[in-house]
Amino acid sequence: MKKTEQDANPPFDPLDMAQYRIDRLPKRARSKTEQWLAASGIPVAILVFLIIGFFWTPAFLANLDPAAVSGKAAETLQQSGLEELILRNRLMLAVFAAAMILWTTVALPNYLVSLLVIIGLVLTGVLEERQAYAQLGHPVMWLNIMSFVLASMLVKTGLAKRFALWLVLRFGHRASGVFLSFIIINTVLSAFVSATTAKAAILLPIFMVIAAIYGARQGDGKNNFGRNIVLQNLLNINLGAGAFMTGSGANLLAVALISGAIAGNVYFSDWMIAMLPTMLGLMLVGYLLGTRLFFPLAPEERVPQIAGGMERLREEQQKLGPIAWQEVRAGLLFLIILTLWATDRWHGISPTAVAFLGGIVALLPRVGIVEWNEVDIPWHLMLFSAGAYCLGAGFAETGLPEISVSAFFATVGIDSDTPFWVVYLLLTGIMAYSALISQAKTMRAMLFVPIAIGAAETLGYSVLSLALPVAFLIEHVYVLPFNSKPAALLYETDQYSLSDAFRYGIVMMTLGWLTIIVLGETWFRFLGITPDGVFGVF
Repeated sequence: MKKTEQDANPPFDPLDMAQYRIDRLPKRARSKTEQWLAASGIPVAILVFLIIGFFWTPAFLANLDPAAVSGKAAETLQQSGLEELILRNRLMLAVFAAAMILWTTVALPNYLVSLLVIIGLVLTGVLEERQAYAQLGHPVMWLNIMSFVLASMLVKTGLAKRFALWLVLRFGHRASGVFLSFIIINTVLSAFVSATTAKAAILLPIFMVIAAIYGARQGDGKNNFGRNIVLQNLLNINLGAGAFMTGSGANLLAVALISGAIAGNVYFSDWMIAMLPTMLGLMLVGYLLGTRLFFPLAPEERVPQIAGGMERLREEQQKLGPIAWQEVRAGLLFLIILTLWATDRWHGISPTAVAFLGGIVALLPRVGIVEWNEVDIPWHLMLFSAGAYCLGAGFAETGLPEISVSAFFATVGIDSDTPFWVVYLLLTGIMAYSALISQAKTMRAMLFVPIAIGAAETLGYSVLSLALPVAFLIEHVYVLPFNSKPAALLYETDQYSLSDAFRYGIVMMTLGWLTIIVLGETWFRFLGITPDGVFGVF
């Protein structure tokens, strides 16, 4: 029987979750500016690399004071002399600048840029081959891999979907219940899933169906419920990740950099105690501002507008069937892992080792929960991370962050007599608003955490007092579509405009920075992160 055109192209069903899978979302066409940036990225990166690496010495390197050099850079200075140290720093800066241009312009896929970074640092002599290639085996890389194993277990068993559907069906009969439910869902998932894109992929079909139930449509059918549900989920996906050290690879990288600088550990429990209450508070503020100030809900938007809409969600829940023993085992395994992570300060087992053990248990034949071919590990992200860690190794080897920070502070007049709060405000402010021009959290962590470490060491402050507050701002990447992968993904839902995202996001970003400032004088002081009396207010 011949298929009709309607059979071949069935009408769009807004309540069908399959319609909102990532692979079915339309690809947004690049603007002319984006096309121009992509086309110019490669030649500009090559030109910048050649100029910095071989023809021009920046003033802060040309006038380098040997007394300002420390660490491995001091070893190079002693063994090879000042000229060799300056050359290595020029080549390091050249590779870094070229990588930033390629990553920012999206001229090449991010994983391909990382491969170029790794081989570039080897060929320029900044890093030895063994040191450069070893970054793929960085402990944080293994934590990411094992986290993806555990996240795949959540997806395969249906436990994540069941939890989200149950919470929405239980409290989603009014708009307020929907938004508060997704705050809880995002927070819980963030404790286990160290990839914000994975969380977005899990939740997108669910909140898009709910948006349709409450009358939101794409294009001309946009309403304030749709704007709120998508933008608040974007906010909460990222803020939830900021509540836990394991919330994203960028957090883990920052912790690795800080732990290396202090020759000690930053524990999962340290990060969670400092940031979980903060991020929950910001999520609630985001809900109130979204629904009452930026996108106030009309009376009809506060209740479902499609008769039987919630029944469709209940049907999805029923398709999962009764809760299976595998789901129970997956839930128990996750609770054990979370407990071990939260108590790492007392038992001393690292988050990587805990995730390793959990991944092994999940993969065990016959008694495990997931098989290897069911595990979804985004290797392109792993390669991207390896390139970023390689840059970090290059920074440590050459001492470029400390040298550049010392030169910058000398230029602007910051010295050991400068009040702590001036440096604190400067570094946290730069970190917060740098997200507006970046699309890579990992690169922001790679750039600004070493700068904070260098600033603390140069000015005689505790490394934690500057580096941790800077790291706590990594996840504020929700203002513009190119600021993060979840932002780019959710922009494709066509439920909000660029101006909607900017005015809501920039206010939340500013509140996030102001919160870190207040915490520097209160909660962080109590936890021993910042020194007493940093602002002289209390």
